[in-house]
Amino acid sequence: MLLCEHCAASFSTETPRWRCDCGGTLTLESAAHFDIAALRERAPTLWRYAEALPVPVADAVSLGEGLTPLLPLAGSWGDAHFKLDFMMPTGSYKDRGSTMMISQLKRWGLTEIIEDSSGNAGASVAAYSARAGIDARIFIPAYTSAGKAMQIALYGAALNKVPGTREDATAAALAATQNTFYASHNWSPYFIHGVKTLAFELWEQLDFQVPDAVIVPAGNGSLVLGCHTGFSELRNAGMIDRLPRIIAVQAARCAPLARAWQQWMNDPVPVNKEVSIAEGIASATPIRGRAVLAAIRETNGLFVTVEEHEILDGLKTAAAAGLYIEPTSAVAPAALTKLRAQGDLGSGDTVVVELTGSGLKATDKLVEVCKSSG
Repeated sequence: MLLCEHCAASFSTETPRWRCDCGGTLTLESAAHFDIAALRERAPTLWRYAEALPVPVADAVSLGEGLTPLLPLAGSWGDAHFKLDFMMPTGSYKDRGSTMMISQLKRWGLTEIIEDSSGNAGASVAAYSARAGIDARIFIPAYTSAGKAMQIALYGAALNKVPGTREDATAAALAATQNTFYASHNWSPYFIHGVKTLAFELWEQLDFQVPDAVIVPAGNGSLVLGCHTGFSELRNAGMIDRLPRIIAVQAARCAPLARAWQQWMNDPVPVNKEVSIAEGIASATPIRGRAVLAAIRETNGLFVTVEEHEILDGLKTAAAAGLYIEPTSAVAPAALTKLRAQGDLGSGDTVVVELTGSGLKATDKLVEVCKSSG
């Protein structure tokens, strides 16, 4: 059943729906329990976790996503494990959510959808829609990296570049949904249940142990909610005995969740959004903000903000280690360096850093950034 987070109304999963009648966000309950011996024999995709997924494997719309490398690396940040989700089929972690969401949309028999995105989710949804035979119309801010826009167009989606902010792109998409299903990755509970496979993979790749902390970029917070959901399901099944700390990173120029956390508020606070090189997390109005804040608090986690120069340093440090990532991804290693310097993470802690998107998708922006920084 689909459950409303606001009014607790419930709805069947057999009928297409993206939000409650009251306007609230929807969640989807599930549980995880795995036979470890059987798990070792399965195909190396996220669909190996079939018991915990809301869509049957037989109905999967897949591009082979999942089980990305977990790379131990020592550097100025100390020792850490870097999860290379930028090696997903479309170059970002969004494929985890898109494969699940689009699979369900195909099960519902939808043939046309609308989505809005800062870039990576739009490219991912466009790719999986092409795979599913669904016509997609994708709205993005006009400032989105050229590489991401080209991806969307080449996958065959109808690309709509909207002047203004990320929020303007959302408004334009919503205005176009009168006769077309709104397949928003930020609203879809199926998307979150795809992202939760990140937690399952980390558990498996760490020899069925839980890390001490997981550092993730946070815009609308799907990585926070996905990790929280996945690790919670493992704990509820008795397969781990604790949750890792989830550490969410926001750009200082757009940090409505971090500011709310600092002020002990339950909902995101209004911010005067500024342009950031971390375009993928520049979300001023996180739709599931209350749930994201609650998840951070439950895991004894925290929010970290990073300045533009720190993001650039994180980008260059990652590149020096052989990792070509986009600026949005670079907020995570930047935060790790900051937290280790402040003593918020111990040198002996097992820390995972989620690298969300490939630098190849944002090379045009990287050229601009590197020129301006000298």
